[in-house]
Amino acid sequence: MNNRLLSLDTLRGFDMLFIMGGDAFFLCLGALLPETVFADFAQQLEHKAWDGFALYDLIFPLFLFIAGVSFPFSMAKSQSLGEPQQKVMLRVLRRGLTLVGLGVVYNGLLDFDFENLRIASVLGRIGLAWMLAAFIYIRCSRKIALTIALAILWGYYALLSIVSAPDAQGASPLSMEGSIVGYIDRMLLPGKLHLGIHDPEGILSTFPAVVTAMLGIYTGDFIRSVKSWSEHKKAALLLLTGLILIGAGYAWNELFPINKNLWTSSFVCVAGGYSMALFAAFYWIIDVMQWRKWTFFFRIIGLNSITIYLAQHFLDCSKPIKTIFGGTLSLLPDNLYAIGYWTCYIALCWLFLYFLYCKKVFLKV
Repeated sequence: MNNRLLSLDTLRGFDMLFIMGGDAFFLCLGALLPETVFADFAQQLEHKAWDGFALYDLIFPLFLFIAGVSFPFSMAKSQSLGEPQQKVMLRVLRRGLTLVGLGVVYNGLLDFDFENLRIASVLGRIGLAWMLAAFIYIRCSRKIALTIALAILWGYYALLSIVSAPDAQGASPLSMEGSIVGYIDRMLLPGKLHLGIHDPEGILSTFPAVVTAMLGIYTGDFIRSVKSWSEHKKAALLLLTGLILIGAGYAWNELFPINKNLWTSSFVCVAGGYSMALFAAFYWIIDVMQWRKWTFFFRIIGLNSITIYLAQHFLDCSKPIKTIFGGTLSLLPDNLYAIGYWTCYIALCWLFLYFLYCKKVFLKV
């Protein structure tokens, strides 16, 4: 088995495609073709306002899960080179804090408007959750790690179910207004919160996100370290485990609603289950069965995922789209213009990443 899983790069690219304009493309396609499967799929491409789960809510936890899967392989490489554990842990710390810093820069640090600066971020959530999960993997046995994960999920459930914000004024402890999660962010996070009184990537909800990263890490550990099982059997067990997690999450939903904004324990189970099932499918198709020709498009995105995430934010793509594709787009009828525009947007981003790939330029944090 190759030490690098091509399925990981492919799945990461598949995930990032929806951030790279794929969501807008399918939303436009759904509007163009109402009462079709595309319209039904488009309805899944918007976050739930509070409780509930849409496929769009999977993009973020899937990326965190994938970051976890890759760690045991990089850890094994470090061990084979004889690197001391302390050096590995320092590298993990550096990567985690670098992602936190990039997240604050992404949110506008260089504008120096600190009163309106959002400290919490998607990259910061990935950095902190992945870092803490990696430390647990390095320092703890599997049994202790499982105990920690269960303690986090059940402790978070108990805390949010019982304790409400002191200023809740009768609001449910699981509501945006009454949640202790939002209250802690209002008290401790400087600047602004993403939703005014609540931040989806805030302090307390980072802890259950650690379990999302742990699910990925121990998935990667299972793939890498279990030698007695066939790769087919590994993929089948991961798929079954993913389905069990999904079922457990929806069962838990009756008591502790599935909620991405709070990153509830039921959300961890459902998102982790879907992530594990998707990875199992990609792993079986690509790394086990070796059906790889179709993966190139996605791997180009997956190999530089953070690059395109940052580039879209800091670079204005509208001008090159008009320069390169403006004439072609002007020929389209009005009802096809939006789809044409987002097709060109995706193409431009992909060509940029392909250029980096050809030059062997990869942003590694």
